[in-house]
Parts: sequence; C-alpha cells; structure tokens
Amino acid sequence: MTALSMLTLLVTHPLEFRTLVQFYLYHDKKRDITSPSEHKTSGYDRKSMQRCWDFLDMTSRSFSAVIKELDGDLARVICLFYLVLRGLDTIEDDMTIPDSVKQPLLRSFHEKTVTPGWTFTGNGEQEKDRQLLVEYDVVTEELNRLDAGFRDVIIDITLKMEAGMADYAHKAATTGSIYLESVADYDLYCHYVAGLVGEGLSRLWSASGKEADWMQNQLELSNSMGILLQKTNIIRDYREDVEQGRFFWPREIWGSDEYGYGASSGEKGTGFKEMKEMYAPENEKRAMWVQSGMVVDALRHAVDALDYLRLLKNQTVFNFCAIPATMAMATLELCFMNPAMFQRNIKIRKAEAANLIMRSTNPREVSIMFRDYARKIHSRAVPADPNFLRIAVACGKIEQWCERHYPSFVRLSESSMGATPTQIFDPSDARTRIVELDEKRDLQISTEQRRLKNGGVPAIQYEATSSWEIMAFAAGALALVLVLSLGVVYTILKVYGTEE
Repeated sequence: MTALSMLTLLVTHPLEFRTLVQFYLYHDKKRDITSPSEHKTSGYDRKSMQRCWDFLDMTSRSFSAVIKELDGDLARVICLFYLVLRGLDTIEDDMTIPDSVKQPLLRSFHEKTVTPGWTFTGNGEQEKDRQLLVEYDVVTEELNRLDAGFRDVIIDITLKMEAGMADYAHKAATTGSIYLESVADYDLYCHYVAGLVGEGLSRLWSASGKEADWMQNQLELSNSMGILLQKTNIIRDYREDVEQGRFFWPREIWGSDEYGYGASSGEKGTGFKEMKEMYAPENEKRAMWVQSGMVVDALRHAVDALDYLRLLKNQTVFNFCAIPATMAMATLELCFMNPAMFQRNIKIRKAEAANLIMRSTNPREVSIMFRDYARKIHSRAVPADPNFLRIAVACGKIEQWCERHYPSFVRLSESSMGATPTQIFDPSDARTRIVELDEKRDLQISTEQRRLKNGGVPAIQYEATSSWEIMAFAAGALALVLVLSLGVVYTILKVYGTEE
C-alpha cells in the first residue's frame, strides 16, 4: 500500500490501520528463499529455478507467500506442483484453442511436463498466464531435478486432472452445452480441478516426512479441503466468469423453480434461463436466493476442512492450509446476501486478510474464525429465502463441531513471554461443575493407585474425607472396642462366678 492509501485508511478505518501496522511490524517472513543459506533447498542459485519463483509470484500472489515459508525443500516442490497445474489450467481455460488442438494437448500434458525443452505458444494473446507456457522449459528442467517420490506424485495428479479437464472441455466443444447441469456434475468438476490438488498435497506432505505417512490416505478430507477453496472462488468470480463465457454454477441450483418469479411468496415460478440474467437489476432478489444456495453448497465442506486441519502437525504445513481456508470462509461471508458480487469481483479488505494470516496458527483459533463467520452468515439469512433452513443447518454443523472439539466454556489464559497458557473454565456454565467432579475423581483414582503401588492400604475415600469425620470414625471404633471388651469381661466373670 502507498503512503497516501495508508493515511486515508488511518482517517477512515483507524482499527484496520492498526491491524496492518501490527502485521507489517510483527509478522515477518520466517524464510528468505534468496538467501545463500537457503539455496540448497530453494534452488535459487539456478536461473531456471529463479524464473520458476518469478512465475509463482506472477501467477499467484495469495499462495506465493505461504508456499515460500514451507519447511526445507517442500517449498520448492510445492512451487513446481503449483506451476505444473497452473500451466494445465491455462490450456483448459483458454477458449481460443480449438478442441482438436486442446484434446491431445491436455491428455498428454503429464508427459510433456517432464519433456526437456517443451514449451507452448498457442495460447491467446489475452490469456493472463500465457508466458508461463511460453517459458515452460524452466519448469520441466526443475521438475526433472526433483526426487522421484515427489515427481511421481506430481505426474500422477496431473494425469488424473488432465483427464477430467479434457472430458469437460470436449463436452462443451462438441455438444454445445456450456453448463454444468447437476450439483453432482459440479462436485465432480471441482474434484478434478481442486480436490485432486488436495490429494496431491497430502501425498507430498507424507512423502516429505513433514506429516505422518497415513496422511496421504485421507482422500475424502483432502478432497473437501480443495473443493471448499474452489467453490468459494467460483462463487466470488461469478461476474468475471460469465463475461468470459465460463459457467461453473450448476443449473440444478440457478435454474430451480425455487428461485422463480413469486417463489418467495409461495407462488409457482420458473428459474433463470441463463446465468447472465442474475446480474440484471430487476432480478437482484431472486439472484440472492441462488447465491445463498451456492453458499450453502460450499459450507457443507467446512467441517471436513476443520477435520483435515486438526490432523496436521508441521507448523508451516498447517499455515499453508489454514490461511486459504479461513480466507475462504471470510469470502463466503462477504459474498452472502451481497448484491455487489453480481456486478464486480469483490475481495476481503487487506486489514481483514492480515488479521486472518496472523491468527491462522492453530486448529482452535481457526475453528473459532470458522464459527464466527458462520454466525455472521446465519445472522443475515432471511425467512423468505428458500434456503433459510439449509443455511441454519449448515452453520449449525460448524457451530456443533467447534463446541465438540473446543468447548466455549473453556478458554486459554493470556500467557506472558515464554509461559504456557492455562485453561480457565467459565464458573457460570454447568459443564464446569462436571469437569471439576471429573478432575476430583481422577485425583482420587491416581492417589489410590499410588497407595497400592507403595504397598499401602486402599483408601480411595481418604482424600475426600474431612478431619472431623476421621476423628468421629476413630472415636466410634474405640467405643466399639471398649464395649466389646467389657462384654467379654462381664461374660467371663458371670460364668466363673456362677460355678463357684
């Protein structure tokens, strides 16, 4: 940001200004890939890899920063993985390439991406990432330098992805159908372009040793993680995609009679005939209902994403996955019931993005952000919306997940420098009493186990017994002994006295 824009922000949004200042001052980059000490793992001493890092910056500002902070050579591996898939996606998205050229190119991309010296200059001049394919030989050179374990994963994911992309591109070119018809088709498309990315990342985490070997087998969670991000982008980019002839929203949602004329008042209506109808001013209300249907569909992947994040152990890997996920939730909240989304590409504010980056450091904090954004979405839902109950259920599932794993009556104390934060329980919550009783029982059990281990007499109730109760018990026992003794003496005297 320029000095003028920062000054304007200070005057108009002082709290956001403070957040950005904190971000710039305290959230320093943890790794500099250009440093000579990092050359062994980042490959920055080679011109071909330098160019790959340049392409990463040009094609993805959002992912570039978090990729560079990944541990060891994992940053270089993910950089190349991203560029390979970006190159494939650039060919698939380009509507100027004839299907007869696109089909063999897409279906053989996994071979071309490891062919030394291969480049492609057939993209349209307006394609924004065209230069990546023009100089693609630097990617193939660096990809062939990777360990076989990494390279095999990248090639396998590319093979699976290219097949799905080619099928959808061929369908659009030969049948004249440019729409995804059903939500199932939409899910399958998102699996090919994003779910497979999640699968590939999980396999690379395991191959690097940064995460457990079984992480690569979490296919369903990996798929949901990728699909959540993809569906969020598809919702946000509605206007841009429609104007460029790309239609990813499924007809099953936007063509539904639920969103027809008079549908909100209970009258029978008909859905939209074309996606471009939704940004007409007179259709704003109906378009909002369609938009809420798309948001509900995206939210069903949120709980899986939270489950996935809880499995990660490496801090840089967690940051890499958590930051885009929290930004996706923030973007869904921004889009929900926001008519501006149909007129232009909207984005979360820089201060909010900075705050998300600084907070996305552990599963608990991420789940709290998911919950807060879900609450904001739910608060803006209106009963007239056909998706009103679905929104409540989707947001409720996120709330339930957070309450189960990170109960709201437990909070962490503010820790000083180097100190470990402690748990603090809300005394007004009934669950606190249950926790206290459980802790008391655990203390008694551990005390009993120590006594038995040391050869002592079992006394599991001892710790819970007060001093006066102990004295009363001792006095009662002494009285009983005295009574029994006197009884024995009396009996002896009576018997022997009678005999005399």
